Amino acid sequence: MNAISDSPRKIDPLLYLDGVQVSFDGFKALNNLSLVVEPGEMRAVIGPNGAGKTTMMDVITGKTRPDAGKVFFRGDIDLTKKDEADIAQLGIGRKFQKPTVFESHTVYDNLLLALAGLRGPTAVLFARERADERRRLEELLGIVKLCDSRHRLAAELSHGQKQWLEIGMLLAQEPKLLLVDEPVAGMTDAETEETAYLLREINKTRTVVVVEHDMTFVRALGVKVTCLHEGSVLAEGSLDAVSANQRVVEVYLGR
Repeated sequence: MNAISDSPRKIDPLLYLDGVQVSFDGFKALNNLSLVVEPGEMRAVIGPNGAGKTTMMDVITGKTRPDAGKVFFRGDIDLTKKDEADIAQLGIGRKFQKPTVFESHTVYDNLLLALAGLRGPTAVLFARERADERRRLEELLGIVKLCDSRHRLAAELSHGQKQWLEIGMLLAQEPKLLLVDEPVAGMTDAETEETAYLLREINKTRTVVVVEHDMTFVRALGVKVTCLHEGSVLAEGSLDAVSANQRVVEVYLGR
């Protein structure tokens, strides 16, 4: 009889960047960058302007092709061989710093358009949502705290509410990995606090990578932090550990 091993099965990282390099006109935007994000994790990525944070997200989403290195998703899917549309279909959603919502549509219709993307926008305009879609829309409205604003035009929302609506639109597409770029830039303190709560709730069911400069917000997330500098990982660990790193203080926090 074969013995059964008691050792747990190793779970592949959800996202694995290995030796990624990107140059623009001789400038190394990413310099041998390696990063591992586990399934169900939320990671905060910090660093000075020009550290490579946006380029990293561009590479993950297929907007930029690396000169060298590999980017693996869900084990053995090499994202460097995929285009942006394929990568989105695989379950990677990205939220840019500036919210992009349909301002002339209501909050509800924004979410419906995102939810029913597979049916096409024309089909959405001329058909009512299905019962299962209606349930999902109610759930999304609750998650992003916009139930009372469902009939308002997106143009009427505050900056923070527009950010939450766009996060809701991304969630409608059922991403496995959510990339969020500076979500609290321009927010009030109350909106910033609410956004930290929102992302923690989302992280209960999805993996999240957040690029942010607001250290108060990063502390509220309470997650592992990666500090980039000159296209590489400078330090990694808890916010307290990273903040105590002398090089991080010199190149970023002490500025």
